[in-house]
Amino acid sequence: MAGNATTRFENVSLLSVASTLPGRVTTSDDIESRLGAALTRLKLPSGLLQRVAGVRERRNWAPGESADTATIAAGTRALAQAGVEPASVGLLINTSVTRKHLEPSVAVRIHHGLGMPSSAINFDVANACLGFVSGMSLAAGMIDSGQIRYAIVVNGEDADEIQINTIERLLQPNVDRAAFMSEFATLTLGSGAAAAVLGRADEHPEGHRIVGGVTRAATQFHDLCVGSVDGMFTDAKALLKGGLDLVVSAWKEAGPRWNWSSMDRYITHQVSSVHTNAIIKAAKLDRSRVPTTFPRLGNVGPASIPITLVEQQATLRRGDRVLLMGVGSGLNTAMMELAW
Repeated sequence: MAGNATTRFENVSLLSVASTLPGRVTTSDDIESRLGAALTRLKLPSGLLQRVAGVRERRNWAPGESADTATIAAGTRALAQAGVEPASVGLLINTSVTRKHLEPSVAVRIHHGLGMPSSAINFDVANACLGFVSGMSLAAGMIDSGQIRYAIVVNGEDADEIQINTIERLLQPNVDRAAFMSEFATLTLGSGAAAAVLGRADEHPEGHRIVGGVTRAATQFHDLCVGSVDGMFTDAKALLKGGLDLVVSAWKEAGPRWNWSSMDRYITHQVSSVHTNAIIKAAKLDRSRVPTTFPRLGNVGPASIPITLVEQQATLRRGDRVLLMGVGSGLNTAMMELAW
């Protein structure tokens, strides 16, 4: 694999990862109950979300909660766990898909909330569901280059508005089956927040080395999943095929150099049972090493990989090989190896 499609880092470690989950649980039965009139009119069976996507429930922010405050809480815990003072952080990258406005960046609000110094670079990175891994890669490169000592990568997602808008639209009498199914993926989304702190490996032998990884793009599929606060419209069949082809292509090209066939854990982007099963089959992964959170949390966008890693870290042992992997709308794929 030539050029910038593969990257190795020399002196970077993941020092901590933390998450904040919303206090309100929304079951798939709840959503289907609200969509009852549309399901009946279109003669669609009940239990569709759980049977097709494998999503039983997802989280939404309760009164008094928000994606921003939850992200700040996750960042505060991550810094404390890493033993890093906010004043020492040189970079903050926000990777959220959710944003209340076009400008300023979401990063400035999180920067302020975490008490970052004015010297800390801060900005947003938008790369759909791959945003968190992209942010980690950017931060790792800046640490390796000597520009900064510490970085924090954050993400906070709020699925409420897009789901409310989608349900209202799907209840309209002019919506047919094809239109309903094009927005089906929106109903699997969930809310949540996460943060990770990165630093120099030689200064933190207790950390988890970020070894490196690969990226690949198939941007001819940029129209297959297009979203905004108004709704997310997806050609699910074409998206699955295009994403799977991209992952398999990257996996095969990375094989000789990276040897990812026997990792101790595969932390995949959480989409659905269909997506997870397809990835496991195509890459011939050991299913017992592929944890899932989507049945309980749904698709939390870029936050899903770090949230899943948070849940797994208590079961990981020193020296375990961990692969973060996912596909994001566009299409892009990324795989990043950690030496736990």
